[in-house]
Amino acid sequence: MSGFPNTLRVRPGILSVTPNGAPAVWTLRVQAADAWDAVRVECTPDTTVRAMKQAAMADLLPDIEHHEQYLVKLRGAEIFNEALTLQQAGALNASTLFLTSRRRRPVR
Repeated sequence: MSGFPNTLRVRPGILSVTPNGAPAVWTLRVQAADAWDAVRVECTPDTTVRAMKQAAMADLLPDIEHHEQYLVKLRGAEIFNEALTLQQAGALNASTLFLTSRRRRPVR
């Protein structure tokens, strides 16, 4: 595991999202705004944003069936093309990505 931010307020264990069984070289922190929770995801720089999102949502937001209703943010900006690899999207080892609903919800 690398990067101190990856150890802050995360669930125990690490999700693995590696294509074709390749060894993981990055550990990302993925946080879901709706759940106020985070997980660590092991992956490679060539893992797609979509694959990482699906794995994280399956663990953090298992009741959500339509993943397209959620977006991924990196450094505060939405990643519009989820077919990009994490590296192409600008992520680095130990980056934090956010999952949030596309629709704003009223505060009561």
